[in-house]
Amino acid sequence: MYYSFDSAYTLDVLKKLLYTPSPVGYYVRMKPVIEELAASLGCTVTYDNRSTAYITLDGADNSKTVLVGAHMDTNGLVVRRIDSDGKIRMRTVGGINYYNVDGCTVTVLTRDGRAYTGLLTCQSHSTHVFDDARTLPRDDYHMMIILDEKVSSRAEVEALGIRHGDYIAIDPQYEVTEKGFVKARFLDDKAACACAFTMLKYIVETGARPRYRTMLAFPFKEEIGLGGSYVPPEVSEYLAIDIGLIGPDLDGNEFSVSICAKDAKGPYDYELTNELIALAEKTGTPYALDIFNHYSTDGNAAQHGGCNVRSAAMGMAVYCSHGRERTHIEGLDATTQLMIAYVLGA
Repeated sequence: MYYSFDSAYTLDVLKKLLYTPSPVGYYVRMKPVIEELAASLGCTVTYDNRSTAYITLDGADNSKTVLVGAHMDTNGLVVRRIDSDGKIRMRTVGGINYYNVDGCTVTVLTRDGRAYTGLLTCQSHSTHVFDDARTLPRDDYHMMIILDEKVSSRAEVEALGIRHGDYIAIDPQYEVTEKGFVKARFLDDKAACACAFTMLKYIVETGARPRYRTMLAFPFKEEIGLGGSYVPPEVSEYLAIDIGLIGPDLDGNEFSVSICAKDAKGPYDYELTNELIALAEKTGTPYALDIFNHYSTDGNAAQHGGCNVRSAAMGMAVYCSHGRERTHIEGLDATTQLMIAYVLGA
């Protein structure tokens, strides 16, 4: 069975999510967006004390609760120092690879709600000026932010309201090509979040009933391994929707959904993984089965957090993970297709 859903809606939601900054632990701008998207589909949002957002759907059988989770947090930065000349130095939150973000536009988000753009660059920023421009390490100690403001001292930067610990969001650089390729930073994991809302839209508009009581979860701390470490006690299954990977040992590609059998923290539940494979084959959804060695998801975070759940993981495969990533709308559609099949028990 093939489910006919609104694929264009996926891209609309993805763009909205990508341009709402949400580096690890920074949820203040994203919460209203989640609530707006849910309200447009007639749904409400609840939160736990970690600010994980939940949308809950009654099922044909409410004696069992399953959870489909896609994390809203992205890699980002925080202010660690303001130099005497007004340059800003940072620390990473999550798995930033500075070599992939050298030259990016960033936004400093102050605690009183102001926002200032700037340029993230190596301190040896030009081959015309610095002999070590090509060789200087890109790390916390050699990268800096030049604000897009006329400032030349620490006092002038502090007068803008910028303080130590302020979050710094990196521009997503979103693009969709005529051939359907989707390029952006933070497809990990906002592409999966967009697929989750497309699934929700399909269920609401068709009146389909989930097989079991189903919770959609959007955590904000996956990139530091904590997103799924707490799960509501009534949940017995955690399906993590996260990126798949592309590489020499992997079968994943941009036009399929990747099912992860094992990641860096260990294998996923054998029977639940088999169920995803069977659903993909039943619905004719293109899929790949892979293991990911330098990667983990909220599904295994739930296991390591001591939650009494079985878990599985799947999602669209991307090139250049934790950089400017690329996937294809067909991979997003395959992910949505398998999510619907899992929730409905097709």
